[in-house]
Amino acid sequence: MDEWYVDDRCVNCDVARQFAPELIGEADGKSRILRPPSDDAENRRLHAAVFACPTRSIRPVTGRADPALDPFPLALDDGVLICGHNSARTAGANAYLLRRPSGTGMMVDTPRWSRELARRYTAYGPVTDVLLTHRDHAAHGRRYADHFGARLWIHEGDLDAAPDADQVIRGLEPLEIAAGVTVHPLPGHTRGSVLYLADDRYCFSGDSFYWSRTTGDLEVVESVTWYSIEVLADSLARTAGRLRFEWVLPGHGDRRRLPAEEMSRRLHGLTERTRLLRPRPVDFTGVRW
Repeated sequence: MDEWYVDDRCVNCDVARQFAPELIGEADGKSRILRPPSDDAENRRLHAAVFACPTRSIRPVTGRADPALDPFPLALDDGVLICGHNSARTAGANAYLLRRPSGTGMMVDTPRWSRELARRYTAYGPVTDVLLTHRDHAAHGRRYADHFGARLWIHEGDLDAAPDADQVIRGLEPLEIAAGVTVHPLPGHTRGSVLYLADDRYCFSGDSFYWSRTTGDLEVVESVTWYSIEVLADSLARTAGRLRFEWVLPGHGDRRRLPAEEMSRRLHGLTERTRLLRPRPVDFTGVRW
């Protein structure tokens, strides 16, 4: 197996560690290689990390990673794929393809833009909608929507980040936007943050909450809350009882699948913990990945 290293462009976004936590760790605010892969399965996980990294910082000492080992889009289960190729312009956010029974798909947030990547995503069927969870992830939304001939969605609270959106979500009430797909406004991380719930199975939570490997639980990004942690606490209290899902699929932070009853219990626990939080200065180093 090749020897690998992490170059100095790493911004500690945690994306690579999500895909290969046994191979890539964290030290001094950066990712670092713990050891090379020992078998084909680990080599596949390492290459998922390589091709998701928004700064392309994970590199073999012998040159470039083999593009034939790029696994994206990568199925998480039979209904959703993770896009990979995270963009530096969305702070390295994860993006997803939600597959629908009709054979179409919906993109939730966006990877880096390229026509070649766009062709890969439409290989799974036409993409009808690009769903933005909030302003931080809007960078490539219009370009992907135009390429797909899709509708671009954003909440009115973050509309200035995508002023040419085709569909503007308004107010605080949940809205069914397609069969089996509901948007829930969840202001807090930003004024216009939302989450998308699909099929009582998938929760695309944007940057509102995520699964933390450090705590082994759902967490809010309290140290990077741009609008109001107190508003986020209110949003969770209003919304938690309306949500049923197995997968939490965030923009930043890790993914996790649990039985819906267990996920509901943890979400209510998160709601109670968030009530106790108070505003604090933005601190990217304070995130408990």
